[in-house]
Amino acid sequence: MAQSSFLYFAYGSNMFSPRLRAASRAPTARQARRASLRGHRLSFDKVGSDDGTGKCDAEWTGDAQDVVHGVLYLIDELDGRALDRAEGLGQGYERATLQVESGGVELGCTTYVATHKDPSLRPLCWYKQLVLAGAREHGLPPDYIAGIEAVAHIDDADLARREAYQRLLRGEA
Repeated sequence: MAQSSFLYFAYGSNMFSPRLRAASRAPTARQARRASLRGHRLSFDKVGSDDGTGKCDAEWTGDAQDVVHGVLYLIDELDGRALDRAEGLGQGYERATLQVESGGVELGCTTYVATHKDPSLRPLCWYKQLVLAGAREHGLPPDYIAGIEAVAHIDDADLARREAYQRLLRGEA
């Protein structure tokens, strides 16, 4: 029997394929292509359920000039629940079905949008680095990457967690 799968639009730290393909998230994820979501803007105001710092949101603005760039992955349905847990479904993120543009074609996909937000939050340095690593890995537009680089961040006081993510970014984990 053929395995059922879904298209997932990653726009935050899950753009970085080693993070998304971790055993606890979606090891079956296969990159499909770059994509963009019009009428939304990238923000780092989703309240992190584990640390209270800023995580990414594709915030709806309704302005066609606003665009969130990201990556479409094809993921086996069996990984859906693990991805829901990793994303904190029901704890600040909800699943949404949205239309993205990729290669001149509109595609329906699944993503996560924030429901618990605080615009005063800042991301942890390593979280922002994961988002940047994914943006660079997939060749997102240079001006978009520069916008992410300009986001103010905070250092993580949890040294063990910080080092674990630094290892992932270096390809050691």
